[in-house]
Amino acid sequence: MLTSEDTLIVPVTNSAVIDTITTKDTVSQKVFVPRKATIRSAIIPGWGQAYNKKYWKIPIVYAALGTAAGFFFYNINTYKDLKQSVIYRSQNDPSLELLIPAKFRHLSTEAMIYYRNSYRRNIDYSVLAFILLWGLNVVDATVDAQLKNFDVSPNLSMRLKPHFSPETNTTGLSLVFDLHSKTTRFSLP
Repeated sequence: MLTSEDTLIVPVTNSAVIDTITTKDTVSQKVFVPRKATIRSAIIPGWGQAYNKKYWKIPIVYAALGTAAGFFFYNINTYKDLKQSVIYRSQNDPSLELLIPAKFRHLSTEAMIYYRNSYRRNIDYSVLAFILLWGLNVVDATVDAQLKNFDVSPNLSMRLKPHFSPETNTTGLSLVFDLHSKTTRFSLP
């Protein structure tokens, strides 16, 4: 019969099942699930960073996405103005010349067409940049949640170890890295 003071260790194959670990003697420790961070960040940018408690990254995410969105709106507005200017100029009506924005009146029709096509291409690039930045936000949240469980204390070690290979009858040096997870505990029987 288990009481609240006992500890039960159960192997879990799906880490999404565990959200917090609590025992009577220890403090509750949140287990960061990378899948939750990924889904949250994919739904709303920055939500995965908030889940990972990396609040300082949220303004960076919104600044990057806002910059890409700003370029998109600037390009689309300029494209619409140039498109309409080309239509007015191609009708050869002098009264329509006043409807062309002042910044485009000095351009020839060919130059307007060239700039119109350039701004159309820039619209596509700004949409692509927005999607890539959103994806980078999702990847950052996922990797950050995945690396939450790794130990970054001074106990990380690297050492050189002499090595002898009896098969080839040679000696050498091995470079040994000692990396431990925060949740990994080794005990001797």
